Amino acid sequence: MADPGGTGRFGEFGGRYVPESLVPACEEVEAAFRDAWADPSFRRDLDRLLRAHAGRPTALTPAWRLSAELGITLLLKREDLAHTGSHKINNVLGQALLARRMGKGRLLAETGAGQHGVATATAAALLGMSATVFMGERDIERQSLNVFRMRTLGAELVPVGTGSRTLKDACNEAMRHWVGSTEDSYYCVGSVMGPHPYPWMVRELQRVIGDEARAQCAAELVTAVPDYVVACVGGGSNAAGTFAGFAGTGAQLIGVEAEGGAAMAFGRVGVLHGFRSMVLQTDDGQIAEAHSIAAGLDYPGIGPEHAHLHASGRAHYFTVGDAEVVEAVGRLARAEGILCALESAHAVAWVLRAAGTADLPSGSTVLLTLSGRGDKDIAALMEHQ
Repeated sequence: MADPGGTGRFGEFGGRYVPESLVPACEEVEAAFRDAWADPSFRRDLDRLLRAHAGRPTALTPAWRLSAELGITLLLKREDLAHTGSHKINNVLGQALLARRMGKGRLLAETGAGQHGVATATAAALLGMSATVFMGERDIERQSLNVFRMRTLGAELVPVGTGSRTLKDACNEAMRHWVGSTEDSYYCVGSVMGPHPYPWMVRELQRVIGDEARAQCAAELVTAVPDYVVACVGGGSNAAGTFAGFAGTGAQLIGVEAEGGAAMAFGRVGVLHGFRSMVLQTDDGQIAEAHSIAAGLDYPGIGPEHAHLHASGRAHYFTVGDAEVVEAVGRLARAEGILCALESAHAVAWVLRAAGTADLPSGSTVLLTLSGRGDKDIAALMEHQ
């Protein structure tokens, strides 16, 4: 999980597949990020914001009761405790600082579950910028709490009524809008997807999760490194950030997709939103619709670095269904007093299913990233009671 270089390639995946009019904008972002990432003052400013505003480092919580029930040692990396309620703030604060450094006063963003939109609105308010967030009409209906939060923070919310009216379509509209506003607007991509440099840049900004977790595991575990590192995957930023801290160790990396949006399990190589990766497609090569109870995983593709980790055998990817996810939310809540997001519950569900099997043998140590908290999902959970 290193710098992919100017081509933005992770093996056969990644790259920059955008209209000619967007190539200069992508090149501008890459040059600005390389310059900023090498500048100690930029890194100090970001670290200060992550501590003072986002609340880093987040806790590493032993799941004592579930560990005893499952016959494993389960540690939870608590991104649900970060400001705004998810890991999204790590990436957005970095990109917002970069946008300001580039002289851009307006942030554009797409959002599914609303957490990236909330984080973007938060960073814009903090740094005195404006924010325009594109969100599918279906996601607006099922994430009304986050819609209210974004508007309260001062963001302009643009409903997207095309296609499936979910995250894929929000991405389409955000990129389309960026084409005509590159001079004063910065596109703040929410996951490890999009044209180069975004998959690499977002992974680097989320690496703080894995770096923190590795140091915390060293203090918590006799063996220092867990046997398994597990995270949910849609586009895959929380997983990429977590994996980055452990890619050079012997830990097994496990990504968990939504069954109805499992590009790794059911997709084929294709191009989506400016990058080449595994993508859900129809028989005639059109982008297929994804489905998940979790709006943040309702996406027909997966980040290109994840596709490369899978192809190289360094990481393994599994799927879980909606019913398992709902059960996992309740099981974690009752056992540990933690109400996690539906996205995060995919990782929990896999651990509950796999513990004691060949996929996750008894006695294993497991680090699981809880990418977000479940307040936003209460209405959806009530419907499934």
